[in-house]
Amino acid sequence: MNNYLFCFVLSAVLVCGCAGPFRALLYSDWITCDHDKNLGFGVSETQIFFYDFQNNFNLSFPIDSAVDGLTSSYNLDVTRRLVFFVPGYKSHISKNTEDLIRQAFSTVPNIYLIIVDHSAYTSSKGGKIASYERSVRSAYYIGTALGTFLAGLRAKGFPSDKIHCLGHSLGSQMLGYTGTKYTELTKEKVWRVTGLDPAGPCFSNSLIEHQIRSGVGQYVEVYHCNAGDLGTTAVLADIDFFFNKKGHKQPSCHEGFIPAKGESDAAKCSHKACVRYYAMSVHLQNGFLAWACDTYDHYSEGKCAANQVTIAGYNNPGNATGVFYVSTEMYGIE
Repeated sequence: MNNYLFCFVLSAVLVCGCAGPFRALLYSDWITCDHDKNLGFGVSETQIFFYDFQNNFNLSFPIDSAVDGLTSSYNLDVTRRLVFFVPGYKSHISKNTEDLIRQAFSTVPNIYLIIVDHSAYTSSKGGKIASYERSVRSAYYIGTALGTFLAGLRAKGFPSDKIHCLGHSLGSQMLGYTGTKYTELTKEKVWRVTGLDPAGPCFSNSLIEHQIRSGVGQYVEVYHCNAGDLGTTAVLADIDFFFNKKGHKQPSCHEGFIPAKGESDAAKCSHKACVRYYAMSVHLQNGFLAWACDTYDHYSEGKCAANQVTIAGYNNPGNATGVFYVSTEMYGIE
């Protein structure tokens, strides 16, 4: 019996592939990717957390009452930029990713920060497969609810060209729906939509209408750090930045000595690295330099050194389009 058990476990490790068992499952026929827009899911337990760091003030509201609650409690300065962050699968307002974003923007002048907590619908409750299926199924409903919320702020006088939507992983894909709903309700587009390693499983090969893409904001930028594993391989934005080694594996993310677990942990590390790099860029005046190039190999060989250069990160001027490559190692950053 022990010999049979050993063979089964070894086979599972060998079959699971480049990012461990969870990654293999997410791209397999074992998981159902349901993007049905006619299920009528309610997402009223989604929470909106508002921060005004300059005045040391914060509030939180359920999404359905957030527009009236926020605007009746606080006199919003419409000359400030609103950074609107939507995290990914298994996120929560108290987790590290959310704290990294709070810390990054806590000293930036003339901004408001909103962080969305949709964990009531996107937690790991129920097991990894069932919970990811539920999260994907909820993405449209959460995304459109967020678009309705932002349109409500617009109706109260907050300008579209001051709204910067920022998402990570599943949150990035939600922003495709958010931008679409916002435009439907306001006939305008938000100033910028930024996707940090948008989720790949259930999205990379889905219809374009289910993905973050050019057109859902005035300028749409996507950052790739784990493309092909937990992040998407789709190149659909106005500009797509690939960080370090084809935007697939980040320098500080090592696989260790346990094959499946190490590969899975390395993929998760690379997937989260996009948030870390972007948070760093908030305080880098010149950001990360990025070069337009047709392939990573040509970029790494220096064949694109004379091509167009732009800035990747928070200070991206927003005047470049196409595919660009970035090396953080030239800044001593892994």
